[in-house]
Amino acid sequence: MLPVISEPRKELAKTAPKMIQMKINPDKIREVIGSGGKVIQKITADTGCKIDIDDDGSIYIASEDIEACRAARTTIENIVFEPEVGALYYGKVSNIRSEFGAWVELAPGKDGLVKIKDLEFKRTEKVEDVLKVGDMTWVKVMNIDDRGRIDLSRKDALRERGEA
Repeated sequence: MLPVISEPRKELAKTAPKMIQMKINPDKIREVIGSGGKVIQKITADTGCKIDIDDDGSIYIASEDIEACRAARTTIENIVFEPEVGALYYGKVSNIRSEFGAWVELAPGKDGLVKIKDLEFKRTEKVEDVLKVGDMTWVKVMNIDDRGRIDLSRKDALRERGEA
């Protein structure tokens, strides 16, 4: 009889194909593919992965490089990302209007507004007294209106995290 290894190898060989399977909302398939397939072709070109999408929202990402598969998965997750009301997110301040509020990017292309009244527990005169463009901060999704605009609260996020 041929000798065998005592336990399975911890990692596959570098040349063995790797595959990641994920599931998205079927209504988001159009966004992942893009007009004329531009979005999915860009993901494929950038990562070198082969990507198959089924009508039920199942996505199969294959490559010899597992990191390329993970990069493709992250890109797709960012495209289909939908924030949940009541959830906390750690985002980057992308824009500020001193007297109005700050826009915080939750995922690439998805930002919400933190109104000046929702920045701190005390009265704030200018947004720049609390946040600057590029700062990372915790926010809580308070509401998403029928047009997809996201209302955020920094002070509720800080309270929930016990930092207030």
